[in-house]
Amino acid sequence: MADWLSGGWLPEGTPIDAEHVRGYTAKLTLPRVAAGSDVYTLACERTAYVLEHHDRALVAFSGGKDSTAVLNVALEVANRDPRLHRHLPLRVVFFDEEAIPRETEEYVRRVFARPDVAGEWMCLPVQHRNACSRRSPYWWPWAPEDEAKWCRPLPAEAITSLPGFPVWPAEDRLTIPNVNGLLAPPPHTTVTLMGIRAQESRIRALAVRRRAVDNYIVRHSHSHGRDRQAAAVDHGNLWKAYPIYDWRTEDVWAAARIHGWDYNRAYDLMEMAGVTPAMQRCSPAFGEEPLQKLHVYAQCFPDVWAGMSERVPGVGAAARYARTELYGLGAKKPDKPAGMTWPQFVARYVALHGPKERRVIAHRVTEALIRHYRMTTDPILPRSPHPVTGLNWKYLLVLAMRGDLKHRRQEVKQLMDGDAPSYWRKYTAELAQALTDGVTPAELGHPRPLPADPYALAPADQTPQEGP
Repeated sequence: MADWLSGGWLPEGTPIDAEHVRGYTAKLTLPRVAAGSDVYTLACERTAYVLEHHDRALVAFSGGKDSTAVLNVALEVANRDPRLHRHLPLRVVFFDEEAIPRETEEYVRRVFARPDVAGEWMCLPVQHRNACSRRSPYWWPWAPEDEAKWCRPLPAEAITSLPGFPVWPAEDRLTIPNVNGLLAPPPHTTVTLMGIRAQESRIRALAVRRRAVDNYIVRHSHSHGRDRQAAAVDHGNLWKAYPIYDWRTEDVWAAARIHGWDYNRAYDLMEMAGVTPAMQRCSPAFGEEPLQKLHVYAQCFPDVWAGMSERVPGVGAAARYARTELYGLGAKKPDKPAGMTWPQFVARYVALHGPKERRVIAHRVTEALIRHYRMTTDPILPRSPHPVTGLNWKYLLVLAMRGDLKHRRQEVKQLMDGDAPSYWRKYTAELAQALTDGVTPAELGHPRPLPADPYALAPADQTPQEGP
């Protein structure tokens, strides 16, 4: 962390990697391409391909709308093609995250009652992020030491142990992605069908643009932060497939209606409460991104909310203040004190986390800074995202306040709602005002003198007019 506190970690004269810039920009500008077929047909074709070319398959089922679509497509494909009957009954793995609506439990039970489904109801104390509290950054559903606080009674179908899964000490418990190796040991190749859709976030869009075969099949890799334990159970025989990656929310619900699929009735309750389809989630809301939806549980699922409110530290405060500057959400952010540089201000919030989380978050901040200066010598400004990298100090401040332990945030997401000239206009105007106000390079954590002419920074074909 000391490297970026002083702004001196970037040597003077560091060359800009133009090839890196072009490749990075290309990932952001890939257009949607008409495929000549409807998304349901394409999903069936993809699913048939992965079922045919892997020894075994399983569906990662959460009870949500996207995994519902993946499950029903897979069952349709496996049932109608005799070559794929070897996958029936289809293996379906559900990780019960304890703090879920009763409607989700009822729906999973209906799915597991199907004769063409071989369901596995996992109630393991897997590690989950708790963004409600900096002092207790993790929680473990169905943790034996917290049985008195469980949100729901343990389901009768529960699988509570798995060979190789460490229960004690709590710090060694695996995350759900890192349990995959225990579910599918070698020598067989196993593909996990997952409901990942590019529409949901820039991170998920990038997930189907890199390291992919046919744009939707990726080799499984252990999640960040648990490398040693994950490597011990990852034997290189695991693959992930995203057969509905190009579906939109409307497609998911249209398919359910057209094909008469059963679905989780929790969505009906959220719809009646006025929660928009894009905001409807059935998984626990204790993580960094879902935290802003915590109030939906209190509104729509009061029975499980009664248990959630006592389940993990900080829930009460998060329910009241999740969408405020206290948790780094919402438009308003803390104001930087006069006389403090932006690196120092961000470092102050990084230091509020526990030792392990502090290291991860400091590394994430450093990654973003290095990525920026690999692509440009322009300074990072407090408010305006840089038009090439998307980075600004307010983004880094939020990263420091909330953390990003699952690596789900990317600065380029800030460039999704406008065009390049508009971003250059805002950026150059803010930089010009900073020069007028006498802002120093040190205050911005910039390792070089500030540009004398901000408006000369924009490319010739995207030059903005002077002024805001």
